[in-house]
Amino acid sequence: MNKVVTFGEVMLRLAAPGFVRFGQSGVLNATFGGGEANVAVSLANYGIPVSFVTRLPKNDIAKACTNELRGLGVDIQNIVYGGERMGIYFLETGAVSRASKVIYDRANSSIAEIQPGMIDWDKVLDGARWFHWTGITPAISKGAADVCLEGIKMANKKSVIVSTDLNFRKNLWKYGKTAGEVMPELVEGCDIILGNEEDAAMALGIHPEGVDVTAGHVEAEAYRSVSQQIMKRFPRCKKVITTLRGSVSANHNSWSGVLYDGKNLYQAPTYQITHIVDRVGGGDSFMGGLIYGLLTYADDPQSALNFAVAASCLKHTIYGDYNRVTIDEVEKLMKGDASGRVSR
Repeated sequence: MNKVVTFGEVMLRLAAPGFVRFGQSGVLNATFGGGEANVAVSLANYGIPVSFVTRLPKNDIAKACTNELRGLGVDIQNIVYGGERMGIYFLETGAVSRASKVIYDRANSSIAEIQPGMIDWDKVLDGARWFHWTGITPAISKGAADVCLEGIKMANKKSVIVSTDLNFRKNLWKYGKTAGEVMPELVEGCDIILGNEEDAAMALGIHPEGVDVTAGHVEAEAYRSVSQQIMKRFPRCKKVITTLRGSVSANHNSWSGVLYDGKNLYQAPTYQITHIVDRVGGGDSFMGGLIYGLLTYADDPQSALNFAVAASCLKHTIYGDYNRVTIDEVEKLMKGDASGRVSR
């Protein structure tokens, strides 16, 4: 059984409509999203049994969130309840040379106040094939970091595959510990690691050897160097993956990815995403596609990577955090059909 468990914070997302600025709009569109919840929704779309674990308050906003997740096919029975509030983030979508802006309001959220022992990881991971977390979760609070470590250790004990997206967010590490002090112990238990060279440097203290990443572009050897160092330091790790985003403008990005398995460095095709609808959740949609790809194309890393890149390319055309695309749509793009012609 390919059951996947993800753990992290889901937030209320309040976005200014279209491309207007916060000060222009008297209306904010309310949806939900958060790294590990986004991954869970992607996997549910692909028919993978997936359970999302978090801590939420018992109120109507949290109920609306769990109802939506349930409706999207995500198992919510392992969510625990307590605390007073959900985290919130505000989004202003950029255009052309004006970048998008995110403002967080997540201090003292229910999951920020989570403590060890609140989640029965033995029960949650019973029958699971895969456990996923991101570097955002241990940045929230010491309690969240400790509970994440509990989950990783139990997954290791049960021989469950563990993946992480390093996702370094400097503005979240505010409780007295740095990413460099917390992340290595968590990453030690991981089999699959996603992260770019900045994530590796800030979270793990690992830098490319013999490569100048400030030269205006990054050579493939930089990713090989970082990947080899990660695998040497964390011997449990079997694959290191990096997303490759080129930002021409807020509306036009190039998009690809590389995967290193200890021997070979695979690179996916590069897509030009010229009219971005919503790039928030792009990395999470990549991770969701990657987990599906590695479970489905177990002996074909290239196809797994290509699926992840194509899936996340399509996410940039979907409003909201969640990637609401099908396997058929992803495979169509993988085969080279980027025409966008009406499907009748």
